[in-house]
Amino acid sequence: MSKVNTAPIKWAQRSDSLYITIALPDVKDASIVLADETLKFTGKSENKEYEVDIAFFKPVDANGSTYKVLPRSVQMHVMKKDKSEGEFWPRLLQDKNLEKNQVKVDWDRYVDEDEENEGFDTSALDGGMDMSSMMGGGMGGMGGMGGMGGMGGMDMEALMKQMGDMGGAGEMGEPDSDDEDEDIDDLPDLEPSPVD
Repeated sequence: MSKVNTAPIKWAQRSDSLYITIALPDVKDASIVLADETLKFTGKSENKEYEVDIAFFKPVDANGSTYKVLPRSVQMHVMKKDKSEGEFWPRLLQDKNLEKNQVKVDWDRYVDEDEENEGFDTSALDGGMDMSSMMGGGMGGMGGMGGMGGMGGMDMEALMKQMGDMGGAGEMGEPDSDDEDEDIDDLPDLEPSPVD
């Protein structure tokens, strides 16, 4: 029997949900079982067997969650069970030691608790499987996500409006501007420095 490897996990959170990535490319034979307190995953990547068997720090809402197997990873948008608390978890797993060895923070999606102002960009999960319909297959993908897609659309609309308003305000990068977005655009692109 071949050795089963532990799949690497990255995670980020908002007050109402978790974004979990199983960072394996070209996953085949994926089996994902999300329960309110646990996540079990098995699959093959690059001819190796991988698994995840974790217990969450607090209960989640398996029925309101979605996932999608993408070319470079398996991504999941998992809703927290008790949204009324609106609190950030100190970690993903109940077991602190397991967390240290198996889980990393997804810095691409990370926000500080006091800076949270919108949900995750879940566009990569469009057309994904609703966790509650995993056994039945079908296209229930966005059903469990409720208003998240609409929220993202409204945010994009507001962003476009702001960008339109900025267009008539003059050249970008004026020294007396209070707009932080303009300051960011003035930064040069990072490039690797040549080795002497």
